[in-house]
Amino acid sequence: MIEVGQGSPVVVDRPDAKRYEATLDGERAGIADYIRTHELIVFTHTEVEPAMEGRGIGSALVRAALDDARLAQLKVLPVCPFFKGWIERHPDYADLLYDKRSRVTD
Repeated sequence: MIEVGQGSPVVVDRPDAKRYEATLDGERAGIADYIRTHELIVFTHTEVEPAMEGRGIGSALVRAALDDARLAQLKVLPVCPFFKGWIERHPDYADLLYDKRSRVTD
C-alpha cells in the first residue's frame, strides 16, 4: 500500500481483481487494470472517477504500480495510453519497459 500523506491518494494492489485501486479520503478514486505473468505486467486500462480528476489519482496509480513492478523485477508493457504517456514523461521508469526482440535467425 502506498500512502503519500493526508489528502493524498492511497493505492493498493488487488491481485484477486487484477487491478490497482486508489482511494482519496476514503472514497474510490480510480483503478488500473493489469495482466501479470511471472516476468511481465501489462497495464491495460486506467480510469479515474470524474469527480476525482485533477487530483493526481492517475499519477499515483501509475507510480505505485511501477514501483511495485520494479520491486518484483517485472518488465512493463503499457498498453494503456495513460501509462505509456506517463512513462514517456518520467524517463527514470523507462528501464522497466518490456522490449520484445525476435530471437529468430536465418
